[in-house]
Amino acid sequence: MSLVIVRHGETALNAARVLQPSDTPLGKRGLQQADAVARRLAGAGIVAILSSDLPRALQTAQAIAAATGAPIETTPLLQERNFGAWRGRPYDSLGFDPLTLAGTPPGGESVETFLARVDAGFALAVQRRAGLAGALAIVTHGLVVRAIIERHLALGAFVVPAQVRNTSVTIADATAPHAATLVDCVRHLDDAAAHDTRSLSGG
Repeated sequence: MSLVIVRHGETALNAARVLQPSDTPLGKRGLQQADAVARRLAGAGIVAILSSDLPRALQTAQAIAAATGAPIETTPLLQERNFGAWRGRPYDSLGFDPLTLAGTPPGGESVETFLARVDAGFALAVQRRAGLAGALAIVTHGLVVRAIIERHLALGAFVVPAQVRNTSVTIADATAPHAATLVDCVRHLDDAAAHDTRSLSGG
């Protein structure tokens, strides 16, 4: 069975292009998106959910849990990259792209630290899935999803998305080489809940 990787729904700060404090919840459209992806996954054979413990991911995981009956386990390993003192600041005011910065933000994580954490989170997900009789949903954040796709999945004809969309679904085999069967799909979103292409995909 599969690993089903889901980015959280939209927040008001995503849409406003602001690097988010850790306690940022879903916005109105994000809640609609979470409900939509939950309906999509209701028949996907999900028997457990591993989620970031940050509110925007956990709220998305809770919607999926309500639709599937699957229990949720949270882990800080799946949190978004910590941008430290830059959280709460408008992305476009910084004068550089913090999402691709290799250095360490003040009080935050370097790329190396972040990627090591993502690797540990993915290893935990694979371990959890090995003990299940169905699919495991992984609910997390834009930069985390992108890192998992780039570092851990065998993409075949798929490519690493430039922007991971809100509540996008990526599906991969649960065993190595973790062949992807779907990448960054948002077909569950109608016009009212569509992903805002200007919003931040990370941070």
